[in-house]
Amino acid sequence: MNVTRGFTGRPRVPHPGLPPGQYDAGEDWPVLSAEVTPDLAPADWSFRIDGLVERPHTWNWDAAHALPASAYDGDIHCVTGWSKFGVRFGGVSLDAFFAVVRPHVSATHVVAASHTGYTTNLPLADVTGGRAWIVWEYDGRPLPSEHGGPARLVVPHLYFWKSAKWIAGLTLLDHDEPGFWEGNGYHGRGNPWEEQRYSGD
Repeated sequence: MNVTRGFTGRPRVPHPGLPPGQYDAGEDWPVLSAEVTPDLAPADWSFRIDGLVERPHTWNWDAAHALPASAYDGDIHCVTGWSKFGVRFGGVSLDAFFAVVRPHVSATHVVAASHTGYTTNLPLADVTGGRAWIVWEYDGRPLPSEHGGPARLVVPHLYFWKSAKWIAGLTLLDHDEPGFWEGNGYHGRGNPWEEQRYSGD
């Protein structure tokens, strides 16, 4: 009996932007949170930057929207293993907020805090230079609350736990200070291309 090869279907070619250990979530966007989704209306939302800055400042919804608009078009990667390609977030680059508060030269890290109390730490270099955004739109629509709406931090080049949902503020420090997941065994930085999932990776 002759067996003809090649009729078992074409093997799925991984997306060229897929980091090691990740899978393509396709149209899905899994909902993962460390806390209960808050009932937070845009009128009640605020965002503050303080710590090692010249001019600590708080923005309400309207003031944040008055800053120059910016968008992120690209990919996001979750530490649990999924990646999502071709996403579009609309909001404001963190650089526009930093231009108002003027970080001190001694600042090296930030702690991002949510309105729920969740925290995560990041090197300042990872949230400046067009690498991070405060966003309130996804695919041209208001960001759903289960995904961090009315507004969240987006730092797309790191695992997505670093992109704090329901963002309330950033505190600039001259040292690293672990946030919620980092204090529970997750990596301090979270680079998906280096599989920095857990402490010691």
